[in-house]
Amino acid sequence: MSVDERVPAVARAVSPPVSAGRPSPGPAKTVVVIVPLALTIALGLWGVRRQNTMWGDESVTYQLAHRDLSQIWLTAQHIDLVHALYYAVMHELFGLFGGGLLTLRLPSVLAMSAAASGVGLLALRLAGPRAGLLAGLVFSLLPQVQKYAQEGRSYAMVCALVTWATYALVVNVPHRARWRWAVYGSTMLLACLLHEFAVLALAAHGVTLVVSRVPRPVLRAWSVAAAGVVAGLLPLAIYSAGQSEQVSWISGPVRPGYFLVVAGVGLVCALAPLGVRVPVRLSVLAVPILVLPGLLLIASPVKPLFVDRYVLYSNVGIALLLGALMDYFLRQQRFSRYVWIAAVAVLAALVQPSLSLRTPQSRSNDVTAIGAAVRKEGRLGDGLLYLAGQHRILTAANSEDTRFLTDLALAQDPVSSNTLAGVELPARRIAARMLEFDRIVVVRAVGVNSLTNPQEEAKTSTLRRHFREYGTTHVNGARVTVYVQDHDPSPNAGPGSNSPGTSGGVMG
Repeated sequence: MSVDERVPAVARAVSPPVSAGRPSPGPAKTVVVIVPLALTIALGLWGVRRQNTMWGDESVTYQLAHRDLSQIWLTAQHIDLVHALYYAVMHELFGLFGGGLLTLRLPSVLAMSAAASGVGLLALRLAGPRAGLLAGLVFSLLPQVQKYAQEGRSYAMVCALVTWATYALVVNVPHRARWRWAVYGSTMLLACLLHEFAVLALAAHGVTLVVSRVPRPVLRAWSVAAAGVVAGLLPLAIYSAGQSEQVSWISGPVRPGYFLVVAGVGLVCALAPLGVRVPVRLSVLAVPILVLPGLLLIASPVKPLFVDRYVLYSNVGIALLLGALMDYFLRQQRFSRYVWIAAVAVLAALVQPSLSLRTPQSRSNDVTAIGAAVRKEGRLGDGLLYLAGQHRILTAANSEDTRFLTDLALAQDPVSSNTLAGVELPARRIAARMLEFDRIVVVRAVGVNSLTNPQEEAKTSTLRRHFREYGTTHVNGARVTVYVQDHDPSPNAGPGSNSPGTSGGVMG
């Protein structure tokens, strides 16, 4: 029986791995592309609105993508230059499809779906049709993939581009045509321009080619493409280095647990004889992209900058290894029953995390809830204060939440100042304005380091000396507290006032 005749049975009895030196069977390729694509889209659309909430980073995307392209560029001169291209892309999409939550997140859903198809094709080429299907499905079900498929940030797009650049790399090894390597280089460069740390995947690709001992002309062609990517990224890297203050909050690896677990699992998987003998073996491709980018960030001699989402594309590696390992055991008839039992157990275990990821509590903050708390606790004519001022973005998604309050520290709003959080008044002026108000609604972000500058010191010292806490409302990622001046010990209750009976807060 030929490979083509066995393809329709790809989901049950499986064909042997195909050689990378010949075209993959057409029907199998269709299944491997369509099934993971459809599953990822379905999972991405499931609860995509997250109860009509967004978190802080998404709020930044939402705000900046609504600005003009010229304003985005001017803002990028001060902060977030590394994300400027993504904001420009989202600006255009908002112009075409409207600037709502669906438009904010659907690009990530579609990008992650494209990545799932790419993972399937990679495994198909290196280990056969069934391994391709399984790898694509595993990728779709990974918790990190499900999470960032529903996030209005660049990480899903970067993951998709790195995946397809990796596929182009594997396809290019038997060839030397310049246009093929130009496609690889262009795809990698676009990924790097969307997020600089995609360049770490380039290092992983280099390790793969060296370990695979590809012919020198191939290595030379890759080196030229890689040099082009680095040259294209260099201006962005140099200019964005001047904005390193925006990652000052990273004092150590952030959420490294998931990465360490999947890296360990991947290394164990790589011990099995996965795939077939082709110019680039599956494990030699998968292990570097799984392990190397994260390790380079964690072990950086300058400053550890590991955040799990920065190397989201490392999930490509674990999906390839798990898919190929499952295929390997299914080919060993005595193990096939245990594989299916394990698969059912894993699927059952994924139900609760999948449900949790689609709730507002799955993110580190909920700007929708923070804004709603400010609206509820504030009254017409109250003052509004942010500790620290950079967290003004926590209530910026909906201007109605702060419409009737006076921002006491703000000298110039974010849009006119081409910043994320606006420009604040001098410390002395902030203190003077605070004393003009009997009630002040204070927004504090939780779980972040407090800033120490004259403005923040003026805010906290004035509150401590002249005000007392009247009530606090705790929401995901922040505390909203009402302060009253000491000469007004019993403020009149009114609509939205922060009294114990109406705020749900605690007495200070």
